[in-house]
Amino acid sequence: MKWWHNEKVSVVWTVFRIWLGIKWLEAGWHKIQDGFDASGFLQGAIAKAAGENPAVQGWYAEFLKEFAVPNVELFNILIPWGEVLAGLGLITGLMTIPALVAAAFMNLNFLMAGTVSTNPILLTVAVILLFTGKGAYYWGADHWVIPYLKQNFFHKKGGQPKKAVVV
Repeated sequence: MKWWHNEKVSVVWTVFRIWLGIKWLEAGWHKIQDGFDASGFLQGAIAKAAGENPAVQGWYAEFLKEFAVPNVELFNILIPWGEVLAGLGLITGLMTIPALVAAAFMNLNFLMAGTVSTNPILLTVAVILLFTGKGAYYWGADHWVIPYLKQNFFHKKGGQPKKAVVV
């Protein structure tokens, strides 16, 4: 067992994971409760692509202008609910790795849109937790769910995945 998968060290990863989950849950919940419209944010990011030292790369501004702005209603749903779901996954330790990937992806996009704020810190914590692998969810639902799923649904027998029994 690698040292970062250790039961005692995993307590540290759990604290970081839950803290990160709370940050995402709070951010998404406020957007859902208060109503969220990404239009202003997107226009601001596009504007940051101009000038001598742009905060936003031209290619990313084009992506925002050509794809995100025309589909802002979709982003108005994806962003807050993505934040809430990532937060819940991280707090409970259920689907931890997908939640970390989603959180890191959102932070990366916010950074590319020219918003620094807490994004570098949150992205760094997500990446560290991704590198810890099982250590990130040793004290979480995935600690029990993943072995159960592997045993009952993904156990290979004779080269074929075990078939799920539908009740």
